[in-house]
Amino acid sequence: MYDVIIIGGGPAGLTAGLYNARARLNVLLLERLAPGGQVLTTDRVENYPGFPDGISGFELMDRMKTQAEKFDLKIRNDEVMKLELSEKRKVVVTSSGQMESKVIILACGASWKKLGVEGEDRLMGKGISFCATCDGPFYRDQEVAVVGGGDTAVEEAVFLTRFVKRIYLIHRRDKLRATKLLQERAMAEDKIDFILDTVPLRILGESDVEGIELKQLKTGDIRQKAVRGVFIFVGTVPNTELVKGLVKLDQNGFVITDDNMQTSMPGVFAAGDIRSKLFRQISTAVGEGAAASYSAEKYLESLR
Repeated sequence: MYDVIIIGGGPAGLTAGLYNARARLNVLLLERLAPGGQVLTTDRVENYPGFPDGISGFELMDRMKTQAEKFDLKIRNDEVMKLELSEKRKVVVTSSGQMESKVIILACGASWKKLGVEGEDRLMGKGISFCATCDGPFYRDQEVAVVGGGDTAVEEAVFLTRFVKRIYLIHRRDKLRATKLLQERAMAEDKIDFILDTVPLRILGESDVEGIELKQLKTGDIRQKAVRGVFIFVGTVPNTELVKGLVKLDQNGFVITDDNMQTSMPGVFAAGDIRSKLFRQISTAVGEGAAASYSAEKYLESLR
């Protein structure tokens, strides 16, 4: 029987694990991939306090993991298949067996949202990517499309200028949503062409991406761009399949909590990108992980 089981090893999960392990609780963190979450794919983190010159996503998460393990946090690579949650009993079923815990902290994060257009599923991994940091070098001296207008899309487009010949940044609104600093950087890059008020209709190609078909929303004009890669950054969907029907979710499927990260199920807390909230950043995930761990401690005290 564990005191706390944390599901997910991103910034929220690792922070919760650090705090709970430091409090000498019997805590286990489960992560099906490498600890670090989506931050691992971020080339440069510039807005996390304490790093005035920025830091790579991989290095930041490696430091968080090392710090948590220094306080004896147990981290296991295992996939959670099912949860059985009640106020009295919390069972975590994984690919290697099942275990019980008095408290669960959900830090499962979110995944990249798809466009939902023709050709997307067929060409996934064959020219379609959700990570410029991972796949950018494969498109050296070629033309690519980046779909999205937020911070991630603009930041990844700027990163791609290191490798590609030309980038078409496609956004459905008439102005970008990214912060002004990122917009200024992108607009200073000769390699980036901005295609606004435009949505993708199809991704072209049979075995590899060969182009993208676009519709201009104001005029209705349809045209095609020959590109070898399409990078998609149009938001995220929560990884909440495990808890559907077990805790309350908002209309978009994110977990609803109170200010103390408590979900609708006593003894189950949530932190990070899986939560229903306005702002999703590394710094907010870290703060929520700390809050969830403290609330977990107080809940455990109430059981004694």
